[in-house]
Amino acid sequence: MSGVTEDREPTLAEAGYGPADHDDAATARRWWDGEAEEYLAEHGDALGEVSFTWGPEGLTEAEAGALGDLTGARVLEVGAGSAPCGRWLASRGVDVVATDLSHAMLRAGRAANERTGVDLPLVQADALHLPFTDGAFDVVFTSYGVLPFVADAAAVHREAARVLRPGGRWVFSTTHPVRWAFPDDPGPGGLTATRSYVDDTPYRELDETGAVIYAEYHRTLAQHVAQVTAAGFHVTTLLEPTWQPGRSTWGGWSELRSRHLPGTLVLGAQLPA
Repeated sequence: MSGVTEDREPTLAEAGYGPADHDDAATARRWWDGEAEEYLAEHGDALGEVSFTWGPEGLTEAEAGALGDLTGARVLEVGAGSAPCGRWLASRGVDVVATDLSHAMLRAGRAANERTGVDLPLVQADALHLPFTDGAFDVVFTSYGVLPFVADAAAVHREAARVLRPGGRWVFSTTHPVRWAFPDDPGPGGLTATRSYVDDTPYRELDETGAVIYAEYHRTLAQHVAQVTAAGFHVTTLLEPTWQPGRSTWGGWSELRSRHLPGTLVLGAQLPA
């Protein structure tokens, strides 16, 4: 990625929708290494350290049961961040390993392991090139990790399928596709569509040299399902969480918007046995 070096903090010069020609992994790693501390300072209380929620609405895995019965299962979390979800599973005796691109996020995860006494293995890895053998896991999941930040989501699904055993489950949450048409505004301004639902132009932020320093990608619900099934899965779960009592506004997610629009999509899929 030209124009952004490791020895300086990139300066945001432009943000908006447009072409996003860049190295997904290098860009995401650099961004989250630089933003991890601030992100966790802002959202750490909501995320928790031993807590598994599927999105800002507050739906927990304990309530949803989206991963299914994990008795005897080997589980992989990708795009784990500081890994509160994996730590929640590990605290309940699940055999789980968590991965993330960002060294800064994993460093925060190690510190959380020490504070909580939960021994969760943490591995730095790209979800498109996982360092695990074929068929190594029974369940792979991510809560808002990876998928919004890669141009080739289909490759993520294929890699999840590769490391899963026959009959294995792949579960992910991401921004609900319908939200792409609306401004990222938690107030009334976020209730009026201003973009086309089918316009898949990426959102990106550029530095002073015009290099991409952050990018997000949109897929319609039909595209999500088509890409998952093309990887060999059949869809088993589609959830659109509602706002849970006591949750605070998170960026563009709010109780107001949740009363009118879905904010999160949770999709579960399974390989043939």
